[in-house]
Amino acid sequence: MRDKLTAAFAPERLEVINESHLHAGHQGGVMDGTGETHFRVRIVSAAFDSMARLARHRAVNAALAEELANGVHALAIEPAAPGEAVRW
Repeated sequence: MRDKLTAAFAPERLEVINESHLHAGHQGGVMDGTGETHFRVRIVSAAFDSMARLARHRAVNAALAEELANGVHALAIEPAAPGEAVRW
């Protein structure tokens, strides 16, 4: 994921956080909290300068379409342009 996001957005800051362990028992116990199923992406990129929030999310989802189709169950996206306030 990190390589794809770096190639697509040339971010100033990028964090890809595996939060799978926080979701043990999700979907009626199907997920045991191990593996790589739930992620949080925190990304700051100039590519987001003129994009609305929804467009930013769509762009990140498009960059990670293969992962989302093959095992990533949930993706929390926190995109920002340089200079925008972030909570992280």
